Amino acid sequence: MKRKEFIQLSSMSLGGLMLPDFLHSTAVDPLHFLNENKDVATKKALANIALDAARAKGASFADVRIARYLRQQIGTRETKVQNISNIGSYGIGIRVIVNGTWGFAATNNVTKEGIIKCAENAVAIGKANSKLQTEPVKLAPQKGLGDKEWNTPIEKNAFKIPVKEKVDLLMRVNNEALNAGAGFISSSLSFVNEQKYYASSEGSYLDQDIHRMLPAFTVTVVDKQTGKFKTRDALGAAMGRGYEYLDGRSADKIYGPHGIILYSNTYDMVEDAVQATKHAKEKHSAKSVTAGKYDLVLEPSHLGLTIHESIGHSTELDRVLGYEANYSGTSFATLDKWKSGNFHFGSDIVNIVADRKQKYFLNTIGFDDDGVPAKEWDLIKDGVLVNYQATRDQVHILGQNEGQGCCHADSWGSMQFQRMPNVSLRPGKETLSVKDMIKNVENGIYILGRGSYSIDQQRYNFQFGGQVFYEIKNGEITGMLDDVAYQSSTKEFWNSCVQICDKNDYHSFGTFNDGKGQPGQLSAVSHGCSTSRFNGITVLNTRST
Repeated sequence: MKRKEFIQLSSMSLGGLMLPDFLHSTAVDPLHFLNENKDVATKKALANIALDAARAKGASFADVRIARYLRQQIGTRETKVQNISNIGSYGIGIRVIVNGTWGFAATNNVTKEGIIKCAENAVAIGKANSKLQTEPVKLAPQKGLGDKEWNTPIEKNAFKIPVKEKVDLLMRVNNEALNAGAGFISSSLSFVNEQKYYASSEGSYLDQDIHRMLPAFTVTVVDKQTGKFKTRDALGAAMGRGYEYLDGRSADKIYGPHGIILYSNTYDMVEDAVQATKHAKEKHSAKSVTAGKYDLVLEPSHLGLTIHESIGHSTELDRVLGYEANYSGTSFATLDKWKSGNFHFGSDIVNIVADRKQKYFLNTIGFDDDGVPAKEWDLIKDGVLVNYQATRDQVHILGQNEGQGCCHADSWGSMQFQRMPNVSLRPGKETLSVKDMIKNVENGIYILGRGSYSIDQQRYNFQFGGQVFYEIKNGEITGMLDDVAYQSSTKEFWNSCVQICDKNDYHSFGTFNDGKGQPGQLSAVSHGCSTSRFNGITVLNTRST
């Protein structure tokens, strides 16, 4: 299908979303909302009503998502609580193939009558869309899985933790930062619970309980003599965890060079806020970087974003095909490069894996919204582009006959489509610590944390900043730098990768708000990696450019 035809068809499909009861979100009592979740037998009965109604109207395939979403957000600034919100949403989305074409409709009227009407609407929309579609949808085979369930491995359900306990934690974070010299601090906790039931006409009935969380803060230190201010954000990662992740007493720490404390499977938010204040103070006296070529040592809380933007998005098959362009562009990694079998995306030590299985990662699940079990596969192997991210109706383009598990919708009221799985850089095979890596760097910069960034519409030319920068001279860190950003192209950058630390340094970067699509949808995704070295990268001075 040509892009013009795809856009025209997508515009008609949008009509399936414009039902009066399309979205229904409301402030809720989280415990009451959790306890309202229907038992599996009831959800299966409701799903079968939808499947039977769709088939009765002529659908050759149908799937159903009955979903309950609960989102809690607590925000503070200095000594005040700024907001506490609990938002719940419950409804059903029904997707069908009729006359070889997708149709979709959704409703929050989860009754027998409401479900039947919704299924009939989905079929009607599919029939209308089929007047424009020139090729039928081709779904990769997927055997019915029967009744299955999957739950995020949590020890403490965050929604059952009293709000006061969460506020107390944020107040400790703020007070300790203020006592350490911060002028301002804002901090927040965000929690998501997705109770998702998927059923298909192929015989899958999949019940999942998914939890995610995001601790965040920004510390600001003001120089009272100059009036200038410097900031540092949290280095803790968003995780697919329960509230136990915030148990600072048992935090799994990774000690980096220059006394920097990083975190692995648990996080001491208070300790990180104090460390952030120290870093923000240090920035006031930091030397402004001299523009030029440097060897970069990039820590995972920073490198994860570079992976996300340059590799994660560029290997999404719909971007490669040009179907996704309005939101963040297409991709330079076109099919001809993949078909050649020798497109060196990176150096031979660069191995990038896609998965939805790594424990505690944000996009780790049991089954995707195509009903495909979670799996793992290579995107880049020994530096060569070998695969993409694709859904069941896309993999035939790659000559594959099995779905990858890349299908996702951010709501019961959104039609599922191809979304990024966890995309990670495999750790180095040889034993190598960060300190040992730095010993071999003559003229470089060690970078931590996510900063501002820019990347072009083909995910190729880019510029990245960070949170903290340290100068490396003759194998030693000599002091903090400021005004740093590096500039490169995706292929040049990843081919300059010369060292990767081992698995002991491996941890994740995560984002809660990866946007894609039109209408836009958000998803959460993690990127694992170890600290890595990239030689000869152009560094800019952001104060002078």
